[in-house]
Amino acid sequence: MTNKVSQLEVVTIQPFHQRMAELWTLQRSRLLTDDELQEMAHCLTANENYCWKMAKLENWSLMASMSHDTKWQHEICSSIDELSI
Repeated sequence: MTNKVSQLEVVTIQPFHQRMAELWTLQRSRLLTDDELQEMAHCLTANENYCWKMAKLENWSLMASMSHDTKWQHEICSSIDELSI
């Protein structure tokens, strides 16, 4: 039997993720106020932007890996790290 080591991906929860979860929890027990609804919309927009940026960087990282461009891949990984903070 061979040992397989799974790679753990660390995902950083951004402030808008936390606030979105708080608002979601609130809306399960009552209607959100107009300000809270607007805040939820802002969180969703921030999440959309974050996801698209991360997806783009991950795809670029794959392209850099496939083309054996380690310099480019390191630059992309630094950008991913910055976005994850």
